[in-house]
Amino acid sequence: MADRIPAQKAPYSLQLEAGKTYAWYACGRSKNQPFCDGTHSGTGLAPKVFKAEETRTVALCGCKQTGDAPFCDGTHAQL
Repeated sequence: MADRIPAQKAPYSLQLEAGKTYAWYACGRSKNQPFCDGTHSGTGLAPKVFKAEETRTVALCGCKQTGDAPFCDGTHAQL
């Protein structure tokens, strides 16, 4: 299994749309951060697929080390 690569040492703040399904990219290799573009193939890592329950602004993890995937838990401050 490949290591997770921090895409950035800060969260991605963005608005999610209620009812929409998202695939947060766990490995850090995507060109479409923080979402999956399929470049994880062969890494042994997979995206975290989730459905937004409400329309709201969230902080999605950018360092890929969170313990609360796909949301930022502040781990980036320790890297």
